[in-house]
Amino acid sequence: MNGTLNKVILIGHLGDEVKMHYFDAANCIGRFPLATNEVYINKSTGEKITSTEWHNIVVRNKAAELCEKYLSKGDKIYIEGRIKSRQWTAEDGTTKYTTEIQVTEFTFLNTKKDSDLSKAPNTNPPSSKDLDFESLE
Repeated sequence: MNGTLNKVILIGHLGDEVKMHYFDAANCIGRFPLATNEVYINKSTGEKITSTEWHNIVVRNKAAELCEKYLSKGDKIYIEGRIKSRQWTAEDGTTKYTTEIQVTEFTFLNTKKDSDLSKAPNTNPPSSKDLDFESLE
């Protein structure tokens, strides 16, 4: 294989509400933390241990608006995306770094707003498959 691949698949729970940032009339970014858990048994003690990893998630434009509309803290989501690292200089002059997952596809697995959707006949929460991502970037 001559090429490279930057692809991430996550299933996890939102750690907070989606925070929106608007740039102009046509562009926005939504950000939220996503928790994924690994559960294992400590062989020496028999204790069940849960290890949580936190991911910084970034969605753009219409996808961000859908996430803001339907997702709440604690909701479960399937995400596909790519890892993006960036750096900036803080006000105090220090260099800051962050690693984010830039979403290319998503599916809502369960939302607190599901009960609102279930009242409407034949309505499922939208996913990124409902969007044209090339027009969103």
